[in-house]
Formats: sequence, structure tokens, C-alpha cells
Amino acid sequence: MPAFFSALQVWPILAIVELAISIIALIYIPRGRKPTAAMAWLLLIFLTPFIGLALYLLIGNFRLPKRRHEAQRAATKRIAELSDGHTDVDAPRWLQRVAQQNESLTALPVVGNSSAELIDDYQGSIDAMASAIDQARDYVHIQFYIAAWDDTTRGFFQSMERAVKRGVTVRFLADYVASRRIPQSKETFAELDRIGVKWSWMLPVRPFKGEYQRPDLRNHRKLVVVDGEVGFVGSQNLISRDYNAEKNIKRGLMWHELVSRVEGPVVAQVDAVFLSDWYFETGEDLSDTERVPASQVPQPIGGTLECQMVPSGPAYDTESNLRMFLSLIHGANERIILTSPYFVPNEAMIYAITTACQRGLEVQLFVSEVGDQGTVYHAQRSYYETLLRAGVRIFLYPAPYILHSKHFSIDDTLAVIGSSNMDIRSFTLNAEMSLMVRGDDFVNQMREIETKYREASRELTLDQWLQEPARSRFLDGVFRLISALT
Repeated sequence: MPAFFSALQVWPILAIVELAISIIALIYIPRGRKPTAAMAWLLLIFLTPFIGLALYLLIGNFRLPKRRHEAQRAATKRIAELSDGHTDVDAPRWLQRVAQQNESLTALPVVGNSSAELIDDYQGSIDAMASAIDQARDYVHIQFYIAAWDDTTRGFFQSMERAVKRGVTVRFLADYVASRRIPQSKETFAELDRIGVKWSWMLPVRPFKGEYQRPDLRNHRKLVVVDGEVGFVGSQNLISRDYNAEKNIKRGLMWHELVSRVEGPVVAQVDAVFLSDWYFETGEDLSDTERVPASQVPQPIGGTLECQMVPSGPAYDTESNLRMFLSLIHGANERIILTSPYFVPNEAMIYAITTACQRGLEVQLFVSEVGDQGTVYHAQRSYYETLLRAGVRIFLYPAPYILHSKHFSIDDTLAVIGSSNMDIRSFTLNAEMSLMVRGDDFVNQMREIETKYREASRELTLDQWLQEPARSRFLDGVFRLISALT
């Protein structure tokens, strides 16, 4: 009997605790959070109070520590002091305003007299980076979300070793969580030590060393800069095409990427992103010692492109990449062609895309036919019906390839390429970088890439989509709700 009465006494206490959790959640969670994200968190906590609370305490804070924000503000101020570009471009007024918006958020202006070459060969892009490193005289800056020493990247590591032996300073940044979980990561970074590369983790999660933030806030940027004269940006990580993952090898999955080699003043902006992240992680300010101002970067022959780098991430006060994407989509007059491996847009993005269709624009979306991440894959699929009904043409890039490229083009003169997906994670949680490029030559290159995608893909129609099994549609809806937990 005493045990029975003790049990009866526990239930009222649990009910009171659950009620308290719900009330506190209602008061606290909506503050500074988008309504969709707040509603998703509240629903989770109301349905499973203790589990929901535990998850919220683990990943509910989508901001970096205060010192990171202060460091970002200091870096942005420093970039503004050193900038020697301009935003008074010979472009439509709406595009001038977009460039002005980007500069106000990141301190990086539009620069001209640059060139860019697209590389859509996986091994070829890594080899091109290695070749550029072999020409280095003074310094090399390298930054990847995922880095691994394997058969695909061995030549890249050898080029770094040759550079160090020539007296070139090679600095390397890698994301702590993403790179450490790759097989044989210890061997990879031991090789960097052996070579003599100066390297550091990005956003390390080491609470016992006083380094902690929400574990899934990651630095997703990818770049290489050589002597401030040649740069590489895009979607590709430094790793084998199957990511050395057993599950990918079993499925035969291979990643397809797009990288841009850039020259001219824009390289100074790519370097500014690296210098900011290096300062965040090491406290070392290289802006005076290892930085070539945009005005001093050699101008390539035929460099007619106008470019603007737009870094983004949780250290910024707002989502600079999302704001640029929305502004460009709203400014389009003829066509919008989007490529994203993880397409989980927020409400504003969906409205921008579907409104473009209603304005009579041609809108196309390239995504992978298969997914490597089940939750994101199903969340992405949940938007297909809305897009198809609006008139968006969706092309599914065939298995076994994961179309990991991240880029889009607007009309015939403007394109964006970088590390940012079109999903809530890239808009809010990840540090990203997106390069806006204006120029017929670059867009023509991207049109050729898009044509290759289109020829290789199959178009998904609304009739085909409506035949999808109910079970799959149910999972799509569930994971769409989960995707809002930011």
C-alpha cells in the first residue's frame, strides 16, 4: 500500500512539472525566433515535455557565444576599413540596391575586373587547386567543411608539402565536427602536422576547454586562396567522391560538384572570409601581413566580371545569404534556375519562387533523385507539390549521383555560386559563403552546366508526383515539421 500511495503522489508532481515546462516554453521560446520554428519547438515540448526540453537545451540556442558575435562585428568593421571596392555598378537600379544591401550586411562591396572559370569535374577541381598551390610564392589559405587524406586528395596534400618546403606559409581550417567524424581523421591531421601546415579546427565543441556552442552550428565554407591572386570557391569538400563512408560505398553513391576558379580583385574578398575565420579560431589577425588589397590584385586578361562575396552565418545579426537570394529572385525578369542538394526553403523563399511563376517567369529546380540524408530528403520532397502546382519545373538528377552543387542563375547576366544550400540550416545555422557574379561570360558557362544537368535528369511532373505512396508523403510531412526546429 505505501508504494501504491507513493505512486499516486508522483503523478500530480509530474503533471505540475509538465505544466510548468509548457508555461515557461510559451514565454521563452518565441522570443527572437521565427514563428514556424517557435511553433515546431512548442509542439514538440507539449507532446513530449521532458524529451522536448532536453533537445531544446541541447540544440535550441541557434546563436553563437557572445564573444563570437563581437569577433564578427570587429572583423566586419576591419573589412569595411580595408575595402576599396565600389557599389556604384552599371546595372539596373534594383540590382544596385541588392549590392548595397549585401555590403551593408557584410562590408564587402562589389568589385570589378575579375574573371571566373567553372570546373564541374570532381577530381579535376582538386587537381586544379593543387596546381595553383604549386605556383604559390608567399602563402596559401585553405578552408574546408570536410577534409580527408585519401587517394583522391593525396596530390593536394603533396602540393601543400612542396609549398611548405619552398618556404610558403600554408594555413588550413577544417570544421571540427564534420572532419573529425570522417574515417581516419587522426591520420589526416597528423599528415598536416608532418607536412608543417599551420592548421586549426573551426567551431570546436570541447566544453572542458571552454569551447562550446550548439553542436550543429557548423562552418560549412569551402575555399582556397593562393598569394591573394587566385581563389577557388564552390560546393566541393576535400575528400573522396564517396566521402569514404561505408553506407555510400554500399549504395554506390558519388557526389557531383561545381567549383569556380577566380582571379582579380574578387580574390581579396575570398581571402577576407578566410582571414575572418582564422581570427575567430586562433586570435591571430593576418589582415596586415597576409592580405593583398583588391586594388593591388593583378587584373586578369579579359577580366570583365563584377563580383561580390556574401558571407553568412550565426555570427551575423541576420541571414545575409537568405536576404540576397530573396532579393535576386524578386528582381528576376525572365528566368530563375536553381540547383541545391538540400532544398528545404522557409516560407519567404517558397513565396518568392511561386510568385516568380505567377509573374510569368521560367523557373527550374535541379535536385538529386536520391538522398544521402533521409530527414532532409523527405523534408525537401514535401515542397514538390506546391512548386509543381505553381509551375516550377523540377529535374531529378539520376542515381547514383548526389548533385551537391550549390548555385543559381537569374536571367542572362547574373549568377551565384558557393557553399550555401537553400535550406533552413544554411540560412540560419551554418557559416556559409556565396559569390554573386554579374557578367554574360560567367552565366553562359553556368548555362552549359545547367544544360548538362537537364540532359542527364528526368523531369518530375505533377501527375507523377501525385502517384507517390501515402507512406512516403506522410514521412515527407513529418520531417518537414522537424526541419523547422532551428
